[in-house]
Amino acid sequence: MQDDATQDAAHTTGARTTVREYRTEELAEAAGIPVRTLRFYRERKLLPPPRREGRIAWYDDHHLARLHTVAALLERGHTLGGIAELTVAFENGRDVGQLGELLGMGWSEETPVRLTPEALADYFEGEVTPENLAASLDLGYLATDGEEIVHVSRRLLDVSSALVREGVPLSAVLEAGRRVREHADAMAALFAELISTHISEEAVPRLRPLAKSVVEAELTMAMDRLRPAAPGRPVADSPVADSPVSGQPVSGSPISGQTPSS
Repeated sequence: MQDDATQDAAHTTGARTTVREYRTEELAEAAGIPVRTLRFYRERKLLPPPRREGRIAWYDDHHLARLHTVAALLERGHTLGGIAELTVAFENGRDVGQLGELLGMGWSEETPVRLTPEALADYFEGEVTPENLAASLDLGYLATDGEEIVHVSRRLLDVSSALVREGVPLSAVLEAGRRVREHADAMAALFAELISTHISEEAVPRLRPLAKSVVEAELTMAMDRLRPAAPGRPVADSPVADSPVSGQPVSGSPISGQTPSS
């Protein structure tokens, strides 16, 4: 039979797995905060309700992790009100299972990234607001998995973070992502229909790299067309615009802007 100290420290579930549990004073000590601060956080809805056993409130490692997150976000300049709103957004967001279903992750070439809330705050310093978080969850960039956040794509995370560091507001990055998603869906549908109609539906996964190459090439050329030409230079500073021999613009090239002489 367990002694009282062991009973205070652990709770055995029906699956016979032992979960570390804490009384209020024990949790406050483990988190390094006063008991009154713990109770204040609970009143502000920063902590999920404890398990009740009579008049005793039992907390577990999930609560301890949440307290560590609150402390880390406070250090990064977030207010308690902002943290409470972020907590609500996380708890109401899609979980990992819903995200996979939403995006069809079984085929994805992207590498998901697991983040703590404080790590996400470091990626987007000063930009992790409840509004931006809700937009990211709605767009499907983020999902929740317990105390962790899962970003759908390492590449999208790095690009988004780089744009924010360059001075683009995260809200603008997310809106651009939403618009890109619409165009990407249309392009994917176009290629899928093309391949299914003329080859077979089963060939779509195998020929995905061809569609990807076309999109990358067209996007590169579109970005070149947007760039203003310097005086005396061709519109596109690209190998296509230059002669392979002399390095001069090719006569008659659409990129050179010249027409062949008669």
